[in-house]
Amino acid sequence: MNNERDILLEKIKSRQANVAILGLGYVGLPLAIVFADAGFSVLGIDTDERKVESIQEGTSYVQDVTTEEVARHVSTGRLVATTDFSVLREVDAVSICVPTPLRKTGDPDLSFILDVTDTLAEFVHPGMVVVLESTTYPGTTREILLPKLTEANDLAIGENFFLAFSPERVDPGREDWTTINTPKVIGGITKNCSAIASTWYDQALQTVVPVSSSEVAEMTKLLENTFRMINVGLVNEMAIMCRRLGIDVWEVVEAAATKPFGFMKFTPGPGLGGHCIPIDPLYLSWKLRTLNYNARFIDLASEINTNMPRYVVGIIQDALNLHIKPIKNSQILVLGAAYKPNIDDLRESPALDVIGLLRQKGAMVTYHDPYISQIQQDDWKLDSVTDVIEEASKADCVVIITDHASYDYGKLLEVSTLIVDTRNALGISGHDNPKVVRI
Repeated sequence: MNNERDILLEKIKSRQANVAILGLGYVGLPLAIVFADAGFSVLGIDTDERKVESIQEGTSYVQDVTTEEVARHVSTGRLVATTDFSVLREVDAVSICVPTPLRKTGDPDLSFILDVTDTLAEFVHPGMVVVLESTTYPGTTREILLPKLTEANDLAIGENFFLAFSPERVDPGREDWTTINTPKVIGGITKNCSAIASTWYDQALQTVVPVSSSEVAEMTKLLENTFRMINVGLVNEMAIMCRRLGIDVWEVVEAAATKPFGFMKFTPGPGLGGHCIPIDPLYLSWKLRTLNYNARFIDLASEINTNMPRYVVGIIQDALNLHIKPIKNSQILVLGAAYKPNIDDLRESPALDVIGLLRQKGAMVTYHDPYISQIQQDDWKLDSVTDVIEEASKADCVVIITDHASYDYGKLLEVSTLIVDTRNALGISGHDNPKVVRI
């Protein structure tokens, strides 16, 4: 055993490889814990000093990771957090878990990937495997990371340096499918890259799914999220059509879901939120535009989903009109700010757009969320109300945006004058109770 590939494999299989996670957010911190649980020494690296200090104090700031897990690994030295990238000189395996947002123009913002890759390039060395987990367009790993990491460092890809892509599949708040048991797709620049990266992840995760290239792995994530985005867009448009036809879309969805084959249930809502579904397909759409191809399904679904908050505000306005109230100066309570139930994640939440649009129309908006105590936007800031039942009793309209399980929907129905239910949280229609309006 005298080459870097064999030495690295032996380090990985014996858990002697030093692991670094670049980016300690919703993806990186759970991954760091999983590798530490498997017996690896893990360095968590982040430019955010607050995150590093929190971990070093043994405290978690990610809902899917407990403080007890962080404290246990920090106390044993299995997990160390730092802002110092120079520690990468002694690292054997690196996972990149940095954000990949969109610019306001709708183009991919790769600045986080570019910055971390440029920094990593200063410390990359033979006998290292690097895996990119940040969602991006097909070709990013090969076209951007590969030249930056190898050209200035005299590295031979697939021989003494190994590079792969593995899409993160984190769904915040889930307890059935987590980092450790969600199947992990991995595709390398070469076959050796796939083999090394797969062997590494296989030491900590239950199921690893190797694919033939980094491009296949990159496209896999985009297919997953595009599938969901388009189907949500379809059912949201179905809700709009049903409303015009005077049909209850929720009854239609439930009836269709009784078919045991050929149908997958999706439900309408006030818009898409989160770090993946509203954003990732637009990476693919952007990439295809550079190849003179229009990704029509993606663009249409994005248009429908993006306009859902405005559609919801229109429903609120119509509902208030039936109660002889203008939207201006009406007291409106928004229930739920997180993008989905029972989590504290505000990213891309449709609640932000609904609240902003209501404020633009002159409504007096308050909100409640048991997980998010304050919302700070460019031109407004709100604190979550303390007594949701009391606030609902005073409101002209209660709008359910996020159907948190902790809400007492029966009590809310009892005390409210009018409820616009965008999630069917109450399970009843206006035919059952004239207080209720569903999208």
